[in-house]
Amino acid sequence: MSTATPTAPTAEFLITKEHRRFTEFADAVRHERYIGVCYGAPGVGKTASARRYAHWDTLQPWLAHHRHDPDPPAILEHARTVLYTPTTYVAARKLDEDLHGLCRRLDWAIEDHRHPNAEYVASHELEAHVELVIVDEADRLKTATLEQLRDCYDRGQAGLILIGMPGLEKRLARYPQLYSRIGFAHHYKPLSTDELRFVLAHHWQHLGLALCPADFTDAEAIAAIARTTNGNFRLLARLFAQIQRVLEINRLHTITAEVVDAARETLVIGQP
Repeated sequence: MSTATPTAPTAEFLITKEHRRFTEFADAVRHERYIGVCYGAPGVGKTASARRYAHWDTLQPWLAHHRHDPDPPAILEHARTVLYTPTTYVAARKLDEDLHGLCRRLDWAIEDHRHPNAEYVASHELEAHVELVIVDEADRLKTATLEQLRDCYDRGQAGLILIGMPGLEKRLARYPQLYSRIGFAHHYKPLSTDELRFVLAHHWQHLGLALCPADFTDAEAIAAIARTTNGNFRLLARLFAQIQRVLEINRLHTITAEVVDAARETLVIGQP
C-alpha cells in the first residue's frame, strides 16, 4: 500500500501467457499457410494481441496517410501481416477490394523500404511479401463474404486467421470447403488469477501506487476487482479509469474495496 499521489496511467501492452499463445498460433498459421480460427469472449484481448502481432498501431496510420514519407517505420523490415476489420454487412466485392488493397500497399511499402531507389522499384515486378492476413470481427461475415474470403485465400499465398466470438468455429463447420482448410484453432481465454495479479501490479504502478498483496486493504481490493472483471482485459481497463476518477475526486491515495465498488457502480457491465 502506498500514500503517493495517483498520476494518469499510460498505455502499455502487457505480454501475458495468452498473448504468447496467440503469437505461437499466429506463427504456425503464417508458416504453414493454413487457415486458423481464434475465438473468445469479448474483451479478453484478441484484437489487442492481433494488432500487436501485426504491428498495426504503427503500420495502419502510416499506410493510410504517410505512404511516401522519407522516413518509413523500421518495422517494415519484419512486417509480413495485415489486419482487416470488415464493416457490418460488408459485400463480397468490397471485402475482396479491401484485402487486395491492404496487401498491395504493404507489399509496396516493403519494396520501397528494401530498395529506396524509386527507379529500381518501378522497373521490377512487385513481390508478394504478405504472409498472413488476420480478419477481426469475422462474425460479421455472411455466406457470400465467407466464400469470397476462401477464394482470396485459395488464390493467394498467405495464411489466414479469422477472429471472432465463441461459436465461430462451430459456425464455420457448416461451410465444408472453408472448414476443410482450417488447420489451427485457438481459444483466447480470460486472465488467470496469477496473470490478473501481474496486470494489477502494473495498474497500481501507473497510478503512482505500490501493490502489496500481503496488505489486507490491497488484498481486499484485488478480490473486489477479480469479482467485478472476472479476468476480462477490457473491463479491467474501464474499471481502472473509473478508479482513478474516484481517487482524484475524493483526494484518496489508496485503492480499497470501497473505491472499487464506487468505480463499479459507474460501469455498464454486460455478460461476456
